[in-house]
Amino acid sequence: MTKPAPTATEQDHKPSNFLRQIIENDLAQGTYASRRWAGSPGDAAHHAAGQPDPAKIRTRFPPEPNGYLHVGHAKSICINFGLAKEYGGVCHLRFDDTNPEKEDTEYVNSIIDAVKWLGFDWAQLGQAQGAAASQDCSAAPYQASDYFDFMYRAAEALIEAGHAYVDEQSAEDMRANRGDFGKPGVDSPFRTRTVEQNLARFREMRDGQLADGAAVLRAKIDMASPNINLRDPAIYRIRRATHHHTGDTWCIYPMYTFAHPIEDALEQITHSICTLEFEDQRPFYDWLMARLSESTTRSDGQVVAGLLAAPAPKQYEFSRLNLTYVITSKRKLAQLVNENKVSGWDDPRMPTIVGLRRRGYTPTSLRLFADRIGVTKSDSWIDYSTLEGCLREDLENTAHRAMAVLDPVKLVLTNWDEVMGTGHLEPCTQPALPHAEEGMEVPTRHFKIGKEVWIERDDFLEEPPKGYKRLYPPRAGADGQMLPGNKVRLKGGYVIECTGCTKDANGVIEQVQATLIPDTKSGTPGSATVKASAAITWVGVNDGLSAEVRLYDRLFTDAQPDAGGKDFLAALNPDSLKVVNAYVEPSLANVPAGAHFQFERHGYFVTDRVDHAGGKLVFNKITGLKDTWAK
Repeated sequence: MTKPAPTATEQDHKPSNFLRQIIENDLAQGTYASRRWAGSPGDAAHHAAGQPDPAKIRTRFPPEPNGYLHVGHAKSICINFGLAKEYGGVCHLRFDDTNPEKEDTEYVNSIIDAVKWLGFDWAQLGQAQGAAASQDCSAAPYQASDYFDFMYRAAEALIEAGHAYVDEQSAEDMRANRGDFGKPGVDSPFRTRTVEQNLARFREMRDGQLADGAAVLRAKIDMASPNINLRDPAIYRIRRATHHHTGDTWCIYPMYTFAHPIEDALEQITHSICTLEFEDQRPFYDWLMARLSESTTRSDGQVVAGLLAAPAPKQYEFSRLNLTYVITSKRKLAQLVNENKVSGWDDPRMPTIVGLRRRGYTPTSLRLFADRIGVTKSDSWIDYSTLEGCLREDLENTAHRAMAVLDPVKLVLTNWDEVMGTGHLEPCTQPALPHAEEGMEVPTRHFKIGKEVWIERDDFLEEPPKGYKRLYPPRAGADGQMLPGNKVRLKGGYVIECTGCTKDANGVIEQVQATLIPDTKSGTPGSATVKASAAITWVGVNDGLSAEVRLYDRLFTDAQPDAGGKDFLAALNPDSLKVVNAYVEPSLANVPAGAHFQFERHGYFVTDRVDHAGGKLVFNKITGLKDTWAK
């Protein structure tokens, strides 16, 4: 069988978007062509300083290590690493670890693992010479804390140039004096301090002589600016907290908006790509780059060259991912975990990358999703079915088929012993990969049919509605004559004819009976001699395997569960997880954790990465064969 033609996103050509247009224009103009790799503080392992930079562009993915990455981060990873690869550049994985109270090495390790799993690395062209040039991600990621010394010098340089001051107002007064969109801010009473006073006070902050919250360093810009982010933003604060990387070396830490542009400049990032919520911060980004690259005259008359070299990086914003039936707020995701609404950060219902991975989503499906939704500057909602569709597209030609019965009832073939022999088990085969590539050997599944098999409970109805094509017993026709029971094929096996059922004391069907029609086995000359109205899946009682199957669905019933201030917990789907005891065919006896399958009729499943072990079969449902949420 031939493999379907590749989709547009699998072709070498990528559809244009505004980011590609910007990059292609910069390459055509030679904006960064003369750049030589200057290196960064603590960066000798990444590249020899002063060498020509072989990377045409440099992007970065800069997560704060204060939580687990989610599907929105996956989009950003694919954009930044993807563009770098596409244009012969390099993408830096950098930890913006400027907030020690919320950061942890657990999150650092999870982020590294997520980027690797998605298929990207940061040891690419232009990254390093020697040991750091390996392609196995052995080069250490960048981290903001490596630049703390430089950032402190940059802060003092701003003070010396008259562009920063130490403010000792209370947090409440600072907030009140900042103004709002309709009212300009009010200058701090500390704004007129001399350079010498500010330097002395800032050094006292550094040396631990002031209490937490007693003072901040602020950029001196314009308290009347219509952009509130330019109303003398704070750039350093006092925090006595042990940092996971620098320990207790510092008791003052740079603010993210101050640190991030400096990190970009030191790493010679060309295109600093972020989401739209940072658009209002871009003027400060550009202001800081300009101040730190210009020559200044100190109070003693000495001219000092700028700390940063041109050309400065530029910031560009794209719309964040808004995915229906999903929340991506770190705070709200943490609330779900802390209040035991889910089993943890890797709960398969969570939109975290670890959760999606455990659910069974593949790196290919997430990269395809990122390509398919594109890059724009306009906020919009992407329907969750788009993500599921990308998963189906990836697994259609790669996931082995298997049969599973999730709501079993026993079917007894009452004439089996007479026709096939008492205790006989008939071998059956089916292709494991129906859509194998042309020329590829098609793998085969083996199982056996006997007198008793498990079928889905809803594959039998005593009183079927019009159009029902599965098993039902004999019934009276319009003329009063008895009509035979319906005929169906047990997939890969024989055609059978339903004869009746047995119920327990409560009227629940506990057994279905049918007769085997001889010489109708699939793949034999007699298979087409009897017409069957349907083919149903089944698992043999003799060789079927017990399995725990976790039927996951969307975590929320509301497409926008936290929009407009709604209580997202009120929208939790009570049916987002159902656990059933099922039977699966014997071909699944020794499959490893993380293996994908299409359970025929039911959808796509994966063996659980955590609990599928020690002979215990545990399968997670990823998605159905079609969108069951469609209107």
